[in-house]
Amino acid sequence: MMGFFFSLMSHHKAVPTCFVFFFLLSCTCFTSTEAYDALDPNGNITIKWDIISWTPDGYVAVVTMNNFQQYRHIAAPGWSMGWTWAKKEVIWSMMGGQTTEQGDCSKFKGNPPHCCKKDPTVVDLLPGTPYNQQIANCCKGGVLSSWAQDPTNAVASFQVSVGRAGTTNRTVKVPKNFTLKAPGPGYTCGPAKIVPPTKFIQSDKRRVTQALMTWNVTCTYSQFLAQKTPTCCVSLSSFYNDTIVPCPTCACGCQSNSSCVNANTPHLASVVAGKNNFSPLVQCTSHMCPVRVHWHVKLNYKEYWRVKVTVTNFNYRMNYSEWNLVVQHPNFDNLTQLFSFNYKSLTPYGNINDTAMLWGVKFYNDFLNEAGPNGNVQSELLFRKDKSTFTFEKGWAFPRRIYFNGDNCVMPPPDAYPWLPNAGSQKEVSLLVLVLAYLVSLVFYACA
Repeated sequence: MMGFFFSLMSHHKAVPTCFVFFFLLSCTCFTSTEAYDALDPNGNITIKWDIISWTPDGYVAVVTMNNFQQYRHIAAPGWSMGWTWAKKEVIWSMMGGQTTEQGDCSKFKGNPPHCCKKDPTVVDLLPGTPYNQQIANCCKGGVLSSWAQDPTNAVASFQVSVGRAGTTNRTVKVPKNFTLKAPGPGYTCGPAKIVPPTKFIQSDKRRVTQALMTWNVTCTYSQFLAQKTPTCCVSLSSFYNDTIVPCPTCACGCQSNSSCVNANTPHLASVVAGKNNFSPLVQCTSHMCPVRVHWHVKLNYKEYWRVKVTVTNFNYRMNYSEWNLVVQHPNFDNLTQLFSFNYKSLTPYGNINDTAMLWGVKFYNDFLNEAGPNGNVQSELLFRKDKSTFTFEKGWAFPRRIYFNGDNCVMPPPDAYPWLPNAGSQKEVSLLVLVLAYLVSLVFYACA
């Protein structure tokens, strides 16, 4: 869209001011901080507190976090959850999780509490934790799968024993100001709401018990809050046009001496393993994106057409486990075969099947390595043609939008898409006809 705007400005010097204002106003709509995703309108992370027993000065609760987002997962180093106590509560003990700080527990004699902070932050325990410190769905290092990829691992839990709290439903006060980092910002959590107690079916399925008290917290994600610049971009190519449309320039920021490194830099390994090896180190490119998705229209058959998709990692300090793509294209309702990727149809618009989720095959290509010779994954998609809609004209064969790990990727401007050769030749022929007609008219009037 910006390419269209600058093209318009360069060709039409006297563009009305009101048009420029309207265009810029419309562009600001993309910087909204609202946590609504049109392709996953019901996606959220729900935190549920279930009080399962009372203690002399408080209660024991099981806290469960469900990731109901179709394609947005939480990768290492994992989630961290925080809140503010409503009164002067303390955490006596925990299982399946731990607070990052104990706080000042000097007022307590004997065995001090696990945490005395007014605003504790809890993280998951690591795999390999002793069994006597575990509960169900814990100890995955904070990694949380997306609901569509692996629903069994889209749940995390920990148990907390709270003291100096109420011992009845009327005296217990729900915590406030919940926060969720995954591992950085991006999630906004609403207030805790008391809901009907959770019911639990026993293992023999002959008895049902229920929590003494339950409250829920809903957290939603905003890409704009997570990072100020995009994290991925899209490039395009086709068999019918030699032009390779690159990612837009500065799609994820522009080059500076401290933000990127050239692939042919001497002693690259020592540069990558610098002092702060948790900060991103991106390969110097024109787009400066950590991840690029390339869509290549590869072959055309009588009844089918084939596309090759390649995902390339340009970040030297980041690899992606359980990565995924979400692609929107009208021909996904006739996807015939997929090679070396998993596929799930997403239908955010009711019966319209134009959105697909793609991810790697476990133990084969579900791990995207850091930048380098092995820092890419690829697959091919075979579509069946629908005679009523299929065409290679006007960029129809290219995706409408692409997400990588839940973040919207920057697409090239539509006027830069590879065009069919005959479309360009028709334009040239039309122009030639006009020029010839003009010259003939000049000769005619000169002779007259």
